[in-house]
Amino acid sequence: MAKRLFTSESVTSGHPDKLCDRISDSILDAILTQDPNAHVACEVTAAKGLIHVMGEINTKCYVDIDKEVRKAIKEVGYTSSDAGLDGNTCGVIVSINSQSSDIAMGVDASLEKRLGDESDESVIGAGDQGMMFGFACNETPELMPLPISLAHLLAKRLETVRKEGIINYLRPDGKTQVTVEYDGSVPIRVDTIVVSAQHSEDVSNDAIKSDITEKVIHAVIPSHLIDKNTKVFINPTGRFVIGGPTGDSGLTGRKIIVDTYGGYASHGGGAFSGKDSTKVDRSGAYAARYVAKNIVAAGIAKKCEVQIAYAIGISNPVSVMVNTFNTSEVSDECVARIVNKVFDLRPFSIIDKFNLRSPIYTSLSSYGHMGREDLNVEWEKTDKVEELKKELAKYKKG
Repeated sequence: MAKRLFTSESVTSGHPDKLCDRISDSILDAILTQDPNAHVACEVTAAKGLIHVMGEINTKCYVDIDKEVRKAIKEVGYTSSDAGLDGNTCGVIVSINSQSSDIAMGVDASLEKRLGDESDESVIGAGDQGMMFGFACNETPELMPLPISLAHLLAKRLETVRKEGIINYLRPDGKTQVTVEYDGSVPIRVDTIVVSAQHSEDVSNDAIKSDITEKVIHAVIPSHLIDKNTKVFINPTGRFVIGGPTGDSGLTGRKIIVDTYGGYASHGGGAFSGKDSTKVDRSGAYAARYVAKNIVAAGIAKKCEVQIAYAIGISNPVSVMVNTFNTSEVSDECVARIVNKVFDLRPFSIIDKFNLRSPIYTSLSSYGHMGREDLNVEWEKTDKVEELKKELAKYKKG
């Protein structure tokens, strides 16, 4: 079979874009702790010495946003301007408005309810139009593509060795990248590893390369995937002292590929962080991952991509598409019919099943929203496997 290379990247929680994601989700969590029904769309920009919080929020509670911003910054590790930002002294600008009443009327009461087709008072409409994609494959135990899984492991390990003092000269900013070689559809080896880690000025490149090779790369990348031809690049420019918002500006939602499947699957374009669950950019993407993962876990397909599309103010999806990449013994049309029987993909049902009105989002703001079995999130559970198998058996008998 033809061999090919595929690359995915990840970033640490101290990357400027991820810092903004964390601040946005920290504010969301602080609000949901007091007001689970709040409508939140909070975005953040970060520049040298300055954080700007903006967006639309409807809530019955009060949250000290300045305090939440500084807390999030310091938790990441930005406590000194030498590192790229000081959460104690940086400027914080807050520009928050109320959510548009035109949007709220469609979210609070779906079109189905307004037309009398739905009597359930809990039925809400989608918070926006758009299409969301979910994906799963059998390359890893968590049913994620191997390149993004390995890139996340490296980035998380970078943060661990910094915070635990295992490599005490590291600073919060960092990026990782992994190229995997495939033989057909089977991953066989790691071809290239790239690690860029922010560091203090008083350390040599040789020390950085030695420590990261031993304490980061060899600690998390399975040895059977690395061979004598694997290329490793550590801080390829030779210096990474200036980092964080001092080295580059940050923006909420600019790492949507890192947040999902590392470019291995389609993406609808919507970001997650800072948005409450009525925004289907977030809840719909979680639901699509849940559907795809259960299909693969049930053995219906080895690889599966699911698209769900919504219209603002309408509860039921306008379309559901399944692509199994010719890895299923039944047609994609058949699998889509089964999906529509087994899964309730209306926003209020997704929110209820996944407990999305709970303050669970800060921990998701780094290292991906999918494949996070370490956080025990509901959309990673494979509790629909048996039901899917039963429906498939009915189809085969019919």
